[in-house]
Amino acid sequence: MSKSKFQIDARLVTLLSQSYSSSEQALKELIDNAWDADADTVFVELPDQAMTNTPLVIHDFGSGMTEHELTHEYLFIASDRRKRRGELTNLFKRKVKGKKGIGKFAGLMIADHMKLETWAKGKCSSFEISSTALSASLELGKLDLSIKVEDCEPKKKGTKITLNNLKQNLHIPNPEKFKSLLIREYGRSEDFKIVINSKTLDIDDLRGKYHDEQLSINNLGLVRLQLTVSSEKSKLKQAGISIRVQGKIIGKPSFFGLDKHESFPSKLLDKIYGEIEADWLSEHVTADWGSFIENSLLLEKLEETIQPILIAKIREEYRHDIDLANARLRKKTQDRLALLPEFKRQFADKAIKSILEKYYGEPDSKLEPIVNVLLDSLEKSDYRAILDYINEADKNDISKLAEALSDFGLAELAIIAEQTKTRLKFLDYFEELCDENETLESEVHKSLENNLWILGAQYSIFSSNITLKKQINKYLEKHYSGDRADKRPDLMLSENYFSQYLLIEFKRPKHPLAFADYQQVTHYRHDFLPYTNKDIKVMLIGGKRSSELTNRVYSEPNVEILVFDEIISTARNQLNWLLKELGSK
Repeated sequence: MSKSKFQIDARLVTLLSQSYSSSEQALKELIDNAWDADADTVFVELPDQAMTNTPLVIHDFGSGMTEHELTHEYLFIASDRRKRRGELTNLFKRKVKGKKGIGKFAGLMIADHMKLETWAKGKCSSFEISSTALSASLELGKLDLSIKVEDCEPKKKGTKITLNNLKQNLHIPNPEKFKSLLIREYGRSEDFKIVINSKTLDIDDLRGKYHDEQLSINNLGLVRLQLTVSSEKSKLKQAGISIRVQGKIIGKPSFFGLDKHESFPSKLLDKIYGEIEADWLSEHVTADWGSFIENSLLLEKLEETIQPILIAKIREEYRHDIDLANARLRKKTQDRLALLPEFKRQFADKAIKSILEKYYGEPDSKLEPIVNVLLDSLEKSDYRAILDYINEADKNDISKLAEALSDFGLAELAIIAEQTKTRLKFLDYFEELCDENETLESEVHKSLENNLWILGAQYSIFSSNITLKKQINKYLEKHYSGDRADKRPDLMLSENYFSQYLLIEFKRPKHPLAFADYQQVTHYRHDFLPYTNKDIKVMLIGGKRSSELTNRVYSEPNVEILVFDEIISTARNQLNWLLKELGSK
């Protein structure tokens, strides 16, 4: 029996260097290496976009590597450093970031030539590697890599990587994107300073709107607030505001009460990144300078002062998004709003804006049911007394008006919660009805005629009327009389404020929908077309879809085939989510 060994093509290094999603991510990998080397400072020199011949340099002042470490550890591909030296670094006890042992090749994603110089224990070790040499070598283990060793100052340590011949088919790492990436990862690290093109990485390097203000708090002293409201789509790793006292960060970042503020959108908490300098808090710091003394009145005063400033700054940045969401919802609800009395309409506007702020970041599919429930409540509920009270309040009587507005806010939530609970009870009843084998189409029709919200928020504004019912009855009497009376379908024709028609055929909850049912309901629509020039959406609802309907592509436009179980489940999920959110506010 012959034996053999694995051989590793030198292209593996090139492939590993291409495992990063962007040149900024690849460059960050080299910063991670400096972190793992217990560097306290890293200098990065990024070339100007127009000066592609200028090298890109990363120089850290970490532990560096000896020739032995360079040969047996650094050049040991895919070797897990944690297995050799543990989960924490030696000096600063940092959690090691390098896990796969491939970050050393990140530079070759950006450049064709990489030079590494490292200093440790009075020796400087260096080598150079290029993409060209890798491509020419057949086997990685046989690649001729010359390591040069020279004497240096005994105290000199660190590692310097120089990247030359930056690749022409890639953009040079974007400084702003690179800085934002690093501040998210290392912005709270007190013992790790990153200097990029002579500027120390700081709060203003995060993508977003940066604020820097000096504030004076009565009887206490000056405060410097540095705040960036992030424009990044993803969450910040360490969101919040840190407090710095006499040059040292005390405790963990906090939100200054915004996380408990009932009207502040919780999703915006992840956009806040900043720092406050308040040296006069030194007497309220614990002996180990690890946290603040509990129940500090000075800290409480600081929170009272800073919180409204934070709210104003953050809302200023995201007001445009909220206004756009408001415009979308107003477009969908304008007809319902127009039918409300003026004083109700004013408070409906305020309530909708309040909902948009409270649920900032939620998709329209979740916001629309909330707004529709609110409008249902204003149209049908007996909370008119509160609205009348607000309407009649003397605008000069500030305290009375404030009380009225407060009552309305509480009532607004109470209305929505009560309506939601009522609808959940209706779903329970309707589900029981659908579970009965004897339930007829007419019983389902009767239950849903005034509860079309169950089909989705957009159908809440559809309703039938005497004229439409007469059209249906006239049609059915003409086509289904005499011997065909027992084949009479259960149809419902409704119309919304935009004069759009909805034609629904109800089948028994135990009836499996077949392709013949689809053909029949679309035939009904064609029969009604001579009576109107408006679009008619068709909906077929039954117990389940038969196999012939499951994968069929329908040729008719504006046709929807639904089953009762799915309708009930979707509606219940939306209502339970809404009730949960109301309970958490």
